[in-house]
Amino acid sequence: MNPVSAARREEVVGALRRGTVPHGGLDLFAVGLERFVGALDRQLGHVATGGADFRAVRGEYGSGKTFFARWLGERAKRANFAVAEIQISETETPLHRLETVYRRLTERLTTATQPASALREIVDNWFYSLEEDVLAEGTVDESDEPALNQAVTELLERRLTEVAAANPGFAAALRGYHRAQAEDEPAVAEALIAWLGGQPNVAAAAKRYAGIKGDLDHFGALAALKGLLVLLRDCGHPGLLVVLDELETLQRARTDTREKGLNALRQLLDEIADRRFPGLYLVITGTPAFYDGPQGVQRLAPLAQRLHTDFLPDPGHDNLHAAQIRLGGFDLDKLHELGVAVRELYADGADDPQRVRGRIDDSYLLGFAEAVAGELGGKIGIAPRLYLRKLVDVMDRVDQNPDFDPRRHYSLTVGGSELTEVERGAHVQRASTADEVELDL
Repeated sequence: MNPVSAARREEVVGALRRGTVPHGGLDLFAVGLERFVGALDRQLGHVATGGADFRAVRGEYGSGKTFFARWLGERAKRANFAVAEIQISETETPLHRLETVYRRLTERLTTATQPASALREIVDNWFYSLEEDVLAEGTVDESDEPALNQAVTELLERRLTEVAAANPGFAAALRGYHRAQAEDEPAVAEALIAWLGGQPNVAAAAKRYAGIKGDLDHFGALAALKGLLVLLRDCGHPGLLVVLDELETLQRARTDTREKGLNALRQLLDEIADRRFPGLYLVITGTPAFYDGPQGVQRLAPLAQRLHTDFLPDPGHDNLHAAQIRLGGFDLDKLHELGVAVRELYADGADDPQRVRGRIDDSYLLGFAEAVAGELGGKIGIAPRLYLRKLVDVMDRVDQNPDFDPRRHYSLTVGGSELTEVERGAHVQRASTADEVELDL
């Protein structure tokens, strides 16, 4: 394994210390995901060659769906994909409002070298690639700026012919952005990038400058997504991974909102099946109740048919190329293996690695895993977040205090305020005094 940088290690450990899923470095402690690698890499390869695909990830609360999605995002970035992770919610990002989903996509758009909100860098890189293509033809002199700008604009129109037919505004906004850059109009250029990102309330003057009207609506957002895929491809990014996380929230939405959201998802899957989004890999996550229950996918028969997957009793026999893939819950062995991986990662950056490894040995990790799971009523599947947070706390104490022995000085305590809603529902409440014990007489 390649050495881990101090910055990467601290990013991961810091997130676990806070009880959150790290945004990077997930391969350093991914446990139980090896079986998915071959199928997922094959699907990414198909998308990278101009195809389109989707996968539905299925798992109970706490099974690691968000972890899985970010782990897959890291694999995609290593293949030079762009990645966007979007959490669906009725108030902030309702699924049926695709213009809002698209806006969140551009706000969270990342690449291996660019952090979130990478849209402007991608647009600038695209124009740079167009200039390079024009100059490579040898028909325009590099010093003739007006001729170069005109040639780039003409090439832009050719590259976006299909997108412009569906949404002329997208090509017009790009043309206006290029012109604003050439004419040194930074405010206009910034406003047009905002429009391309689906932001509402862009200044009317900037839209007049580019010859566009209104904001991106539901259908305009789909056309803009096609345009974004073209830009990414021309910039050397063979595809875009979009994760729509927590779709189970649709079950709690108003009936009309839920129906519209399910229909929007069906529309997206149909568009992908019809190859209208070359380079798009869509991943959705949800609970079994979302896929199988009466308030989820089953309410829309065409969507249920597209997502139907036969699951056998043994998860080891799952078809990893099916529409749905399911994440198995953690068992004690996996939780212990996870603890070993995180301990090794932590120890490599500790002041006294030998002390950390000696006092947080394998037997301690196993007992600690059993204790944390016990606090959650034995529900190991939801234990990893709390287990890792508590484990990092113990290792911090060992590393900072030479006389600290976790077997003698540490007693596991779990308070309701530090738990998620799901963890709180499983938490075993213990009476502190005899008076608190309720007797059924």
